[in-house]
Amino acid sequence: MRLVEFWCIFIIIILANILEPGKAEVYIVTVEGEPIISYTGGIDGFEATAVESDEKIDTTSELVTSYARHLEKRHDMLLEMLFDAGTYTKLYSYRHLINGFAVHLSPEQAETLRHAPGVKSVVRDWKVKRLTTHTPQFLGLPTGVWPTGGGYDRAGENIVIGFVDSGIYPHHPSFVTYNTEPYGPLPTYRGKCEVDPETKRSFCNGKIIGAQHFAQAAIAAGAFNPIVDFASPLDGDGHGSHTASIAAGRNGIPVRMHGHEFGKASGMAPRARIAVYKALYRLFGGFIADVVAAIDQAVHDGVDILSLSVGPNSPPATTKTTYLNPFDATLLGAVKAGVFVAQAAGNGGPFPKTLVSYSPWIASVAAAIDDRRYKNHLTLGDGKILAGIGLSPSTHFNQSYTLVAANDVVLDSSVMKYNPTDCQRPELLNKNLIKGNILLCGYSFNFVVGSASIKKVSETAKSLGAAGFVLCVETVSPGAKFDPVPVGIPGIVIADVSKSKELIDYYKISTPRDWTGRVKSFKGTGKIGDGLMPILHKSAPQVALFSARGPNIKDFNFQEADLLKPDILAPGSLIWGAWSLNGTDEPNYIGEGFAMISGTSMAAPHIAGIAALIKQKHPHWSPAAIKSALMTTSTTLDRAGNPILAQQYSETQAMKLVKATPFDYGSGHVNPRDALDPGLIFDAGYNDYLGFLCTTPGIDIHEIKNYTNTPCNNTMGNPANLNSPSVTVSHLVRTRVVTRTVTNVAGEEETYVNTARMDPAVAIEVNPPAMTIRPGASRKFTVTLTVRSVTGTYSFGEVLMKGSRGHKVRIPVLANGYSR
Repeated sequence: MRLVEFWCIFIIIILANILEPGKAEVYIVTVEGEPIISYTGGIDGFEATAVESDEKIDTTSELVTSYARHLEKRHDMLLEMLFDAGTYTKLYSYRHLINGFAVHLSPEQAETLRHAPGVKSVVRDWKVKRLTTHTPQFLGLPTGVWPTGGGYDRAGENIVIGFVDSGIYPHHPSFVTYNTEPYGPLPTYRGKCEVDPETKRSFCNGKIIGAQHFAQAAIAAGAFNPIVDFASPLDGDGHGSHTASIAAGRNGIPVRMHGHEFGKASGMAPRARIAVYKALYRLFGGFIADVVAAIDQAVHDGVDILSLSVGPNSPPATTKTTYLNPFDATLLGAVKAGVFVAQAAGNGGPFPKTLVSYSPWIASVAAAIDDRRYKNHLTLGDGKILAGIGLSPSTHFNQSYTLVAANDVVLDSSVMKYNPTDCQRPELLNKNLIKGNILLCGYSFNFVVGSASIKKVSETAKSLGAAGFVLCVETVSPGAKFDPVPVGIPGIVIADVSKSKELIDYYKISTPRDWTGRVKSFKGTGKIGDGLMPILHKSAPQVALFSARGPNIKDFNFQEADLLKPDILAPGSLIWGAWSLNGTDEPNYIGEGFAMISGTSMAAPHIAGIAALIKQKHPHWSPAAIKSALMTTSTTLDRAGNPILAQQYSETQAMKLVKATPFDYGSGHVNPRDALDPGLIFDAGYNDYLGFLCTTPGIDIHEIKNYTNTPCNNTMGNPANLNSPSVTVSHLVRTRVVTRTVTNVAGEEETYVNTARMDPAVAIEVNPPAMTIRPGASRKFTVTLTVRSVTGTYSFGEVLMKGSRGHKVRIPVLANGYSR
């Protein structure tokens, strides 16, 4: 160590011992020196470990393991020199994708670290959350995709999908291995399997090939409760089992609840292996320090695909740039190691700039409503039919039953303080008055916050002998959504406030009372329809109301980026999937084996599973190539051939449908069949992403070097020239020429005719108008955008490349014109 460094550290140690420590927190620290993935040599005794772009790390190599030990030793030495033993706790050493560590210490100690020689950044840990709110057939997998890979029993063979989520319930039929061809060893995967501390049995079974949990930051923060969070890969939430089954669950698993089979469940890649990296927990979500450790381990272990259904609660306090923080930098390292990353775009829709997935190396996935809808109806005694939602059987033999309101059948007035109208506590209600009748309940704020559930209404009605139940929604807050919930007895939610008023008016008229207001007799009747059969709509897909929207932002001042996000749209609304019997994420599915839930959390594993199918067919494709194939073959039309619509709020906060734009769906809705054979790809690698960062205005080049260990030295010109399968110019003045390069991956020479169209405010031209490309060859083309008129809004368009052998390649083009 140099003498000047020694004196700097000596002075810092003295100051550290003088300062009064505050409350300890978790910090993520990056330090000088290259991580394994980018170390090119230069330290005596340690040879280079860097990989080429899209190449896996050989973690069995002695070069890698010795350099990893060297980095960890450096981390430990730095902390030992600065602080007394027992005043801090190092939680993780990050060695593979970024060089740094997570440590639990006081804010004063963090400030000391920040000024220590060799320390590049000190970021206080921040929290993340889960992004939740019959798809294989809807996506055409059984007939159009699985046969090309040898059928469903080979779809995803030997591809490992890593899930950074809430763990897994390994005993679920979607993951067990009986009645399947045995899963052999997979030498390319080196992950480990933790043992269940209760049963002493491994969490792995061949299908589940790795299972680990990460909770050091959660424990240090005092958020972890081993009784409910489980200090193992066991899913205590439900979310992790659900996402794993969407991507890689076994084929043909019957979805049975309350005696009814709702169909057969299957993952996108039923034969793919599942590697579990639990870093999310049921009560508090998770911490970035644990998530980064999980990703670092997953890449070390050799996963092919990463599925991330997580997003930050809020931006990290000390980070200005959306692309540069420990999380996104770790994912950049993962992509450099050849791992495709699918991340949920976020659930902040339908409002603009609500994305939580920003970086070009990630596939950011928006959520669609597919073609399956569940509806039901209540027929009143006066003949009126009220539409509602109810995944339930009908009342018996088309017979009408007497309606009794919960507030009219309480045992005595003293129980009113317990809000008996929401029908959560059967002991408050008079069974003699309810038995054989339909119980009317009221939707309260308790349902919004999760302390009341439709499942509990159903259980209350059943325990009191009711013939069924109706849940009336009299007031609704903006953004409230009512998903159908499977129940074992006839039941319906009247979600439309005006329809609920009609029901209440009918009940009042048909229920005579004495002068005190007490009911003399119940005269109103009704019958509940059958809501178990889905209705298939041609107006699918649609962009779900909750799905986060663009434009993408480059910093947390919400300045717009020259990069389209989201990237792609996939099913994410009312998705059936496996559930953990311990799962508490959804109160309506506690104790159930399956759940039907919504969120971009459900969309991301669809893309992860489809990416596994592409990786299986094209094992040497880069993550960018896979992403390109998904995007350029996607569709912007629904099943009826009309432009995809997006759910949006009207001026009165009611839900309406509007024509969707790339800010809603990215390139469009995923089309797995065509994605396996895209014709052309837009490839990119680590150096291209560095060029994107280095040319993005406003990014500090020192910040880039902090996270990438690479100085800016590129010829990209501007970030819009990143070779992505979309073109976005957020600030177009006069004319901009953007360059793209395509590579023929079809195996045969093909001639492409290039055309372009754009909204009138911006002129577009593509050159050359035609090009012939040999197999494996690449060709450049340019897109020229010129401002015609300044409108203050984005203009949308596309470049369409039609091949002589039937391939169609489409990329969205977006530009916002300015006068200067």
